[in-house]
Amino acid sequence: MAELHVELVAADRQVWSGEASLVVARTSSGDIGVMPGHQPLLGVLQSGPVTIRTTGESGDGTVVAAVHGGFISFADNKLSLLAEIAELSDEIDVQRAERALERAKSDADAAAERRADVRLRAVTGVH
Repeated sequence: MAELHVELVAADRQVWSGEASLVVARTSSGDIGVMPGHQPLLGVLQSGPVTIRTTGESGDGTVVAAVHGGFISFADNKLSLLAEIAELSDEIDVQRAERALERAKSDADAAAERRADVRLRAVTGVH
């Protein structure tokens, strides 16, 4: 099975690295799926869940992360996701994210509401 190497990096740390068969991310042009052999690309990441279908040593599975802004780059079967903020779904405290969403709604803070919504969608798998 063909694979691509994926690096998901936030401003403060490397979030995830490994082999994958498919990565789905939200860009300024819409959602994009990248598979091995994809045409080279460079795009702007929008806030949204990133889904990585893993292969290789970690086995077949799915990694989901909440990503807030950044860039996506693909060439030579290497995909880089360089995010301002990124959290793996299993790192997200659901109750805290729900409280943040409610607080953002009551404060009419659209940016904070979007961040909290993305975090909850990454955990629940609702895109």
